[in-house]
Amino acid sequence: MIDAQGYAALDPTTPLAPFSFQRRALGERDVQIEILYCGVCHSDLHTARNEWNNTLYPSVPGHEIVGRVVAVGSAVSGFKVDDIAGVGCLVDSCRNCPSCGEGLEQYCENGFIGTYNGSAFGGSENTLGGYSDTIVVDEKFVLRISHTDNLAAVAPLLCAGITTYSPLRQWKVGPGQKVGVVGLGGLGHMAVKIANAMGAKVVLFTTSTDKKDDALRLGASEVVISKNRAEMAAHANSFDFILNTVAAPHDLDAFINLLKRDATMTLVGAPASPHPSPSVFGLIFKRRRIAGSLIGGIAETQEMLDFCAEHSIVADIEMIRMDEINQAYERMLKSDVKYRFVIDMATLKSA
Repeated sequence: MIDAQGYAALDPTTPLAPFSFQRRALGERDVQIEILYCGVCHSDLHTARNEWNNTLYPSVPGHEIVGRVVAVGSAVSGFKVDDIAGVGCLVDSCRNCPSCGEGLEQYCENGFIGTYNGSAFGGSENTLGGYSDTIVVDEKFVLRISHTDNLAAVAPLLCAGITTYSPLRQWKVGPGQKVGVVGLGGLGHMAVKIANAMGAKVVLFTTSTDKKDDALRLGASEVVISKNRAEMAAHANSFDFILNTVAAPHDLDAFINLLKRDATMTLVGAPASPHPSPSVFGLIFKRRRIAGSLIGGIAETQEMLDFCAEHSIVADIEMIRMDEINQAYERMLKSDVKYRFVIDMATLKSA
């Protein structure tokens, strides 16, 4: 077994605190990674506080991991010591179902194994995530990092990046398309960057007038204040695709009415309570669609990382110490971050 140090939630109500535990011994197909940076995702907070009612305690969150390979098993062929590697939201799957066979491990019919909190469908052994100094992962679920600098800002690509890249690719976003992004947070700012790099004309929807300059800097062609009816009406029936990143319940009809005939709005935000039910008429009169999307499989996540490296895309981040995580959670609830917290894991030793 391998000794590890991290930060954990021991129950839903107490702050995360230092936690000692053990990783499994290195298997022949395993890669051990010294974690350098770990992004902070809203899912971390939901899980630590059991807001989805499925948390396994102790909970060590963190699934946006960038680090250095320090050991490899005897059968590992794709990684060597000192490589820079990443681990995203999943560390295993059944590998036998149709989804796994198609490289869509995130939709594993038997429940993928999350980097933390065990199986997506529950009922399995707990897993402990990236708020720690080291992790051991099967080579199949380790990702190559080809960015050569700013590695801390690469970490959020492992969740926020793939969560937005996957639906943009699935719905074939590209040049000549008009694409809306709803919300400019950790997910939304990545969606703007990636959709712009794909060649689309990007329109950012926000309720905050003070986000306009940032949205334009990140690659949006236009910013619409979604509370302004006139601004919204000017875009009726005009979007090829809308990616809705907002993780709070809100009126979907206002955005459905902006879609062209046969166009889709895909939801990637995961609110703690449901959205109000949309009107069926906005859907049936234009054959519009509402869809959902999770993260990506391992192959698509690698594709995303390579795409982002090619286009010099990283997240906009604020670096924090490990012992600042509880304050970061409170700030995240207030949207007081531009646009993703990343933990410098070197600070764990002094936390």
